[in-house]
Amino acid sequence: MSLLKTIHSPADLKRMSPEQFPALCQEIREQIVSVVAHVGGHLASNLGVVELTVALHYLLDTPNDKIVWDTSNQAYAHKLLTGRRERFHTLRQTGGLSGFCKREESIYDTFNAGHAGTGVSAAIGMVAARDQLRQSHKVVCVVGDGAMTAGMTLEGLHHAGGLGKDFLVVLNDNQMSISKNVGAISAYLNRTFTGEFYTRIKEETGHFLRAIPTIGQPMEKMARRAEELAKGLILPGLLFEELGFRYVGPIDGHNFAHILPTLENVLKLKGPTLLHVITKKGCGYEPAMKDPIWFHACPAFVRETGEQAKKAPRPSYTHHAVNTLVELAREDRRIVAITAAMCEGTGLTAFEKEFPDRLYDVGIAEQHAVTFAAGLAAQGMRPVVVMYSTFLQRAYDQIVHDVATQNLPVTFCIDRGGLVAEDGTTHHGAFDYAYLRHVPNMVVMAPKDENELQHMIKTCLSLESPAAVRYPRGTSLGVKMDSKPAVLPVGRGELLRDGTDIAIVAIGVTVWKAVEAAERLEHEGISAAVVNARFVKPLDAALIGDVARGVRCLVTVEEGAKMGGFGAAVLEALSEQGIVHVPTKLMGLPDWYIEQGPQDLLREKYALTAEGIYQEAKAILARVPMKSLTS
Repeated sequence: MSLLKTIHSPADLKRMSPEQFPALCQEIREQIVSVVAHVGGHLASNLGVVELTVALHYLLDTPNDKIVWDTSNQAYAHKLLTGRRERFHTLRQTGGLSGFCKREESIYDTFNAGHAGTGVSAAIGMVAARDQLRQSHKVVCVVGDGAMTAGMTLEGLHHAGGLGKDFLVVLNDNQMSISKNVGAISAYLNRTFTGEFYTRIKEETGHFLRAIPTIGQPMEKMARRAEELAKGLILPGLLFEELGFRYVGPIDGHNFAHILPTLENVLKLKGPTLLHVITKKGCGYEPAMKDPIWFHACPAFVRETGEQAKKAPRPSYTHHAVNTLVELAREDRRIVAITAAMCEGTGLTAFEKEFPDRLYDVGIAEQHAVTFAAGLAAQGMRPVVVMYSTFLQRAYDQIVHDVATQNLPVTFCIDRGGLVAEDGTTHHGAFDYAYLRHVPNMVVMAPKDENELQHMIKTCLSLESPAAVRYPRGTSLGVKMDSKPAVLPVGRGELLRDGTDIAIVAIGVTVWKAVEAAERLEHEGISAAVVNARFVKPLDAALIGDVARGVRCLVTVEEGAKMGGFGAAVLEALSEQGIVHVPTKLMGLPDWYIEQGPQDLLREKYALTAEGIYQEAKAILARVPMKSLTS
């Protein structure tokens, strides 16, 4: 009989014997691999924390006791143990379970998080609230070792250590976050006794102990355990002790004989405590253990082989962006690339392969990445910050204060702009047009296709000011590519179609959909102009104004938030020119957080398709009489 099927809440887990836990963990891994193979998701990190998750829910009184999962892309086992097993097959699907913790989904999810480094701060807030309300439950924060490169984690640890409240941080150490961990703190955590002297003494001692009859092998095992304790005392423990935490570990995160008694004891300790747990990313599934980077956040795959189930028909926008960057870097030694623990996701492995000394991975430290780029630019370099839109949000002040106020030539290649599908609410790149276009000195652009993308990257790097190019997740359109990237005239859009009834002013991936909608309107005798704005800032106000004066109404289209976004910029431009007689419809993302789902489905839902644009154009035309056409 399946053990997992008997668990509907952590209360059922408590009725089990710990001797059954290894078999339960095997079932949990089977379930995770089976579902993720079908729908994609964060596999390797989740396989690594199965035993730890079981131990936490076995020893804690959840949901009264609180578990905060930093990033929360490691919470699949947590979902399976907290009443969501029967819906687990809906993971990351439209209307299904989120790929992250979500308070709206379960009382066992204490905090929504899709960005690393937030866990400790949120958890110590819960600790302070508990004490203010004179409650007595426990608060545990599970932090991946990658989050130790995030400055916010260190800020939270610093504060928690100073407060001195009862609080447990579990450091899940698998030597990786998304890409391999980088930086001094990572090296500090991963350092072991590997020097020549230590290694020789260890080997000689092992040979000596094994030669002792009867008691030799038990003594060798005791020595190994003493070695583990010594490592914990001398190496990473010092850092956390200095921050005001009692340090315990490291322990084997896959061995219940280590986890259960240690965790039971540390939960009784007073004050801030950090338990250091060593786990294996991808544990239990051989392909994920061999390639934990690819399986960190993978698409659907063939379970038996681990191979991707379906290959993309064309290269991605990411691929084209990095190829262009590599080509330009060959010509300009000043070009360097910067990423924040996303070398593979942003495609920069191709750049690193050719220019290993010109790629900087700063870890999960987006704020530092931007100011680091500013320092490079201040000394004559041409830094390119390549980052997902959702993560660039974290460095907003650095863009404003450290880059733009000094008018430094930092290029921002903003990947995953717009809708990003199954990762959902915390990962959609909905706000970049709005939060960048009002920053003085900033140039903001978005390509209609991959060919225009290469020209925009060249344009960014030609400027003596900060500039951003924003491109979407997913496969490119397959358009013909020009042989070389060229500099575009800054602030100049292009009129793709002229018309007299309606103008569709579009930006980025919505442009060709606008053209398709205009062609449908033409078949019905409606004359539709289409403007590819190219630039959100500086906007081609002259072109848009000229087109607006010659039509009955106007529609703007963007795959971004309408509030303060591209459409709002068009309205401002029309207002400044005194063009107030043209009824205008703004199309874009509404003023709420967009749910998870396939890109095509979400675009259809929010009318960001050729059909949606066509229908909105017909609707506004129906409300505008012919007589409103000006001479």
